[in-house]
Amino acid sequence: MNVLIVGSGGREHALAWKLRQSASVEKLYCAPGNPGTEAVATNVALRPGDKAGLIAFARKEKIGLTVIGPEQPLADGIVDAFEREGLRIFGPTRRAAELEGSKAFAKDFMRRHRIPTAAYAIFPPARAADAVAYSASCALPVVVKADGLAAGKGVFVCPTREEALLAIAALNDTSQFGDAGKTIVIEEFLEGEEASVFAVTDGEGFVTLAPAQDHKRALDGDAGKNTGGMGAYAPAPCVTPAVLQQVRKEIIVPTLTGMASEGRLFRGCLYVGLMLTPSGPKVVEYNCRFGDPETQVVVPLYDGDFAALLRAACEGKIDEVKEVPLTRSSAVCVVLASEGYPDASPLGKTISGLDRAAALPGVVVFHAGTRREENGTIVTAGGRVLGVTAVKDDGPFSGTIHAAYEAVECIGFEGMHFRHDIGKRAL
Repeated sequence: MNVLIVGSGGREHALAWKLRQSASVEKLYCAPGNPGTEAVATNVALRPGDKAGLIAFARKEKIGLTVIGPEQPLADGIVDAFEREGLRIFGPTRRAAELEGSKAFAKDFMRRHRIPTAAYAIFPPARAADAVAYSASCALPVVVKADGLAAGKGVFVCPTREEALLAIAALNDTSQFGDAGKTIVIEEFLEGEEASVFAVTDGEGFVTLAPAQDHKRALDGDAGKNTGGMGAYAPAPCVTPAVLQQVRKEIIVPTLTGMASEGRLFRGCLYVGLMLTPSGPKVVEYNCRFGDPETQVVVPLYDGDFAALLRAACEGKIDEVKEVPLTRSSAVCVVLASEGYPDASPLGKTISGLDRAAALPGVVVFHAGTRREENGTIVTAGGRVLGVTAVKDDGPFSGTIHAAYEAVECIGFEGMHFRHDIGKRAL
């Protein structure tokens, strides 16, 4: 079949790289893609939000499967639009995607269905003053979140009262967060190890992929601002087989059952962000798509036919797909970011060493924020520029970490910064 991937980041490059390996994929397209996806697919000059253009393209090119990468098109109902046209598409409908699109909805949903999560309170715009008063009564640290989509930057862990007040003020500032911060969720801070579990599902059955752990803070030692993710590794040792079974039973199953019971059948990738607390796993957040940069380490570890897995989810046949045991030992992804990220970053900086890094054994360089100039030069075009991933078939995590950073040392651009401790928790 012909396959279309919608999106332009590192996640989409990783999905394209993996789908290219599936025997059932004939032609592969990315809309709009990036210089990295050019090596495995044909880029198409269509924006992720252009529903009509994407549908017309899918019809013209006889696309048998469309895969949506980013969250915004899902929240805007692109799956609904494709399904009305009888086109097969991987991802949840607009109503199902509200599980990510509204943290307030997700928290109330978990309470209704007794899914373990942090204690919380919700403050719509009319109750902004109450949010300030409530934060003053919470134990520290306290977590302040934007209700809506904020590109992974709408979460503030506040160790002091003053920082909580600043977070509330920032979320109410439409120049920073638009409408995403109009409603605010304030949560109890959970102690423990963070982890991520992906479940590819048809709304009832599901297949879980390798558990991962990402690094959200900009600087070493989990310091600095929250970002969309500065790196990831998989499988996360803290998610033991027993913990994964508990997550499946106490979180994934009731989530899918609850969504179906509310008329929001969830098909696609259910991403469960977890905190492994002393009292058991609790949900920090849901995403309604593959995570970024976790996809860059989870997908390379999957040994089955990835296109067949996604198609089975679309067709309600996930039970026909067997869980695939891990045959590779580990994967580590280090994000190379532009100077100043997650704030405004300079663009157009020439990138060197890409070929040298990619030539190293077990290394794949996934493009995230890059652009090809007319003369062929690759330059920076975003805050997160590259995801340098190393995959090892055997050996300790330390060897995979070393391989990833060896590749990082091959690459350079003005202002490049990255964390030096990605994967260290696995040791």
